[in-house]
Amino acid sequence: MAVIAQEDELLDVLSNTGEKTGISRPRGDVHRHGDYHRAVHVWIFSESTQELLLQKRADCKDSWAGLWDISSAGHISAGDTSLLTARRELDEELGIKLPKDAFELIFVFLQECTINNGKYINNEFNDVYLVTTLDRIPVEAFTLQESEVSAVQYIAWEEYKDLLAKEDPEYVPYDVLGQYGQLFKIIEKRYKINNVDRCLALQKQLDRYVTIPLEAELAGLSEADKEALVCLIKAAKVMDDIFYLQVWYSNPALRDWLKEHSGISKLNLLKWTYYSINKSPWSILDENEAFLTTADSAVTLLPDSSKLVSGWRGLEYKAAFPLIKPPGANFYPPDMDKMEFQLWKNTLSVDQQMAATGYFTIVKRRSESDVDTPLHDLHDLYVVPFSEEYRSFLTKATDLLYKAAELTDSPSLRRLLIAKANAFLSNDYYESDIAWMELDSKLDVTIGPYETYEDTLFGYKATFEAFIGIRDDKATSQVKLFGDSLQDLEQNLPLDDVYKSKDVVAAPIRVIQLIYNSGDVKGPQTVAFNLPNDERLVNERGTSMVMLKNISEAKFKHILVPIANSCIKEEQKKSVDFESFFTHTVCHECCHGIGPHSIRLPNGQESTVRLELQELYSAIEEAKADIVGLWALRFLIDKGLLSSSLMESMYVSFLAGCFRSVRFGLEEAHGKGQALQFNWLYEKGAFVLDSDGTFYVDFSKVEEAVKSLSSEILTIQAKGDKISAKSLLENYAKMTQPLSYAMEKLESIKVPVDITPVFSATHILQDRLG
Repeated sequence: MAVIAQEDELLDVLSNTGEKTGISRPRGDVHRHGDYHRAVHVWIFSESTQELLLQKRADCKDSWAGLWDISSAGHISAGDTSLLTARRELDEELGIKLPKDAFELIFVFLQECTINNGKYINNEFNDVYLVTTLDRIPVEAFTLQESEVSAVQYIAWEEYKDLLAKEDPEYVPYDVLGQYGQLFKIIEKRYKINNVDRCLALQKQLDRYVTIPLEAELAGLSEADKEALVCLIKAAKVMDDIFYLQVWYSNPALRDWLKEHSGISKLNLLKWTYYSINKSPWSILDENEAFLTTADSAVTLLPDSSKLVSGWRGLEYKAAFPLIKPPGANFYPPDMDKMEFQLWKNTLSVDQQMAATGYFTIVKRRSESDVDTPLHDLHDLYVVPFSEEYRSFLTKATDLLYKAAELTDSPSLRRLLIAKANAFLSNDYYESDIAWMELDSKLDVTIGPYETYEDTLFGYKATFEAFIGIRDDKATSQVKLFGDSLQDLEQNLPLDDVYKSKDVVAAPIRVIQLIYNSGDVKGPQTVAFNLPNDERLVNERGTSMVMLKNISEAKFKHILVPIANSCIKEEQKKSVDFESFFTHTVCHECCHGIGPHSIRLPNGQESTVRLELQELYSAIEEAKADIVGLWALRFLIDKGLLSSSLMESMYVSFLAGCFRSVRFGLEEAHGKGQALQFNWLYEKGAFVLDSDGTFYVDFSKVEEAVKSLSSEILTIQAKGDKISAKSLLENYAKMTQPLSYAMEKLESIKVPVDITPVFSATHILQDRLG
């Protein structure tokens, strides 16, 4: 260890499951008492030679003196972070300075052992990092810390694995058949798979999407709006740039690298194509399993990361991303956990807490930035508004929105664009959201930070997106009924009256033909959205919704119809129709606007459903909108506001739709919510698997099953009951045997999971876009 690692260095004491206890003790005491604590292991791997770098521990070390060990390692001092420690140890022990995107956290290893005749008890959680360089680092480039390291050498990873398996006495022991064997399995899997197999695997993943050209009829737009549209598409492209950065900090470098190299080989083209659908290296349809590795990533040259060596251009490394998608995306430090956030949040004022948990901020570390810590503030975490973090992008988007506002001849669109441009720079989206709700324009625009699906740590932070379309006036007039019925629906919800709102505002609904989207639109395509999500506006003004009719039509034709033909019983198959599918989608979005939002907890405290359910909120809310939407359709039919001819078709279309959404994966909010609903209704006998392998709706049971689940979810939300929400998801949002059967059936006949739109508008406007 370095100078800080003396006997009196303070370490955080952990529980035997790795959580902080709030106690810190001197390092010597920790090892004498056998306290659990945390450390880092950093491995440097030379890709071209397939070798790991080892260091020889100094003879003066109090453990494993004089033996060959990890490239660099060290304890995480009390108050320090894992990533900061990894970077510091590599610099102090070997003289190698690397940025955070060089470090890939590959697993956490618990080491429990006793050495030195029982005087040194090591109960240590180790964050194991891999740094991948293109080639060996010359020995002359290292600056070894004499008190820690006596020598370094490269060794083939397979040879090193064999030496550990044989328990060679010259090497610090690690159980290669146990947890630590993950290091070698990861390297082997990463580099031993051949290109043919990778191509086949990627092509199979790609085949789950069917490419659909989306024709754009611009004839209904004025010439002024066509000119404005050019600026709006350019602004929408900026939303993409921000979103890539929001997903993971090395994601933009990976995107640019894959695109640049996509023409080199078939494999590279497949990597780029599938990456473009997911907008990250994690596959949405595979529970966010990584389909790329750091070995596929961008190469960065650092000529001054170490001592200069004649004839060597400098260290080249692969920009890292973790195998497991970070739950906090790029909204929080990658090594921050919920406990650290909560402890910090508890020290903040009410206004500061609102900023920390707000939609439009990120949380960073002072220790990883140039920000000075105020004398009165001892905490490492601090809040940065979107307007500051993404200023360069938002300034560009703002200029484009102002220009579009000058060009359009629609007063309401001009107001929206100016308000949104102002919001980008002020970080206050209140007025722009009102302007969006009041938009009355043939050219329909939604742009800005809205959904919180990427933040699976808490569900607090919003991602940037854009949807641009042309309003379908006829369809918009036809769905007005749903928005006007919200108050009536609210008062009749299957929920205790004490939780119902007395002043739900009618929800305007706009039906559009989508001509372009960007930002947080990846994997399965959105068919509709209900905004804003800000609870203040929902309570004061209600919500508005936008239906993407051409997307819905494409999904129904290319996905839902084949699903119904395969999975729905013959007698009910004819009931699956577009009207029921689209009508339920409208109702789903409407039902985001009713039910609990701002709530009063049992202790009397004011809160929101989102803040109380945290990372569970998105899945519960999607399930609520779905199942309450189905309940609402029956209610409107009973009131005579919808045709009774929908009665059977809406339930059967919903059943077919369950199979469609579950295929999105159970890590995705819509897929998880849909699995919950299907399994509940199946358990209640409302959905039945027939002896011929098809499914059907038992109409005598479905109404009560829908009502009971609606009541269950609404009550959980009204009480802010995270424990019950977790229990409901654990019990029902899972891949049960009937669901697995249907998924396997659809996989065997290769029904697409979703669509990938190709927007003709970008070609139509190519000359103007430049």
